[in-house]
Amino acid sequence: MAELVEPDLADNTLINREATVRQFDEWCAAQKPTRMPSPCTTATYTAYGLHLIRRGKAGEYKPDSVGQYMSRIWNWQPLDFRPDPSRLKGRLRAWRKEWVKAGGQVDRAAAVTIEYNVRIIESIDESTNIGKRDAFLAALAYSNLHREMELADQLVKRMRVHDSGLFVTTATSKTDQSGTGASRFIRDRADLQLVRRARAWLAVLHELGADGPNDPLFRALTVKGGLRSYPADRKRGKRMRPGSLNERLQHLAEQAGVPYIDNQKVTSHSWRAGANTDMKARGVPLAERNLADRWSPGSTTADTVYDRPHGVGKGDPLDKVPQYGGTARAAVAAARAEPPTE
Repeated sequence: MAELVEPDLADNTLINREATVRQFDEWCAAQKPTRMPSPCTTATYTAYGLHLIRRGKAGEYKPDSVGQYMSRIWNWQPLDFRPDPSRLKGRLRAWRKEWVKAGGQVDRAAAVTIEYNVRIIESIDESTNIGKRDAFLAALAYSNLHREMELADQLVKRMRVHDSGLFVTTATSKTDQSGTGASRFIRDRADLQLVRRARAWLAVLHELGADGPNDPLFRALTVKGGLRSYPADRKRGKRMRPGSLNERLQHLAEQAGVPYIDNQKVTSHSWRAGANTDMKARGVPLAERNLADRWSPGSTTADTVYDRPHGVGKGDPLDKVPQYGGTARAAVAAARAEPPTE
């Protein structure tokens, strides 16, 4: 049956894996003698990883990128013939330490926290079809901590609008490839006006004849606000590409004058990071944020990767230590430390 051989991975995962495997195939074919890419031996897997590390040391890749590439190749191998990755992982850890000592830093998207998101939304002209879509897109991306693929794949039937908020189901996600789905109620807020903006965008979809239950929630529009047409054989059908949604959100940030926040670039992931950063700053427990973020229950990623406070942060633990001798003594000591004036 044809449906049994359909890939069960998200589109962007398949695209990334295919590109990585293609490069691995080309490298294997270019070796003297040639190497077999699948199933590959531990020696071949390790040799290719070391090849990427050498290119990384020359400035082409970062350690995390090489780790992702090698993980894709390992997962692509037949289940019973996967190579031993331990030697390569050791070399990768050693290189990462060298890289960090030399000043290497992982690039993270900026956090679009609530004050930035409101600023971005306020710069949108909501009198147009495009503006109604964009305002709801920015509001929902923050409120449901969406990844770009989740936004691109969302369907009309998976969002129910109530007077008090939205009930949203995310069918599949990066951490839910089996498609179990995750649903949550998102209470309306005066600053984001989710309900009003959802209804405004759904009304546009209705006028365009694109509000069927299985229609995509977000659609590409023409300059005049009509539906953009696609070839009949397009793989994603009517759904927008995740990259298009990322580009749109970046455009909205630039339009609002915040393409960078704290010298970090704004991307679609910035809305996810912003909501998590806001919740953590206000004491929301990790377990609750994992549930809202659709992370695995035991994951610490929301704390270690997606907490990105702006500026100097909210506080210093050393503030809890009282000033020695009281504030008056500290003031006298500070005055004595001032250089003499001429």
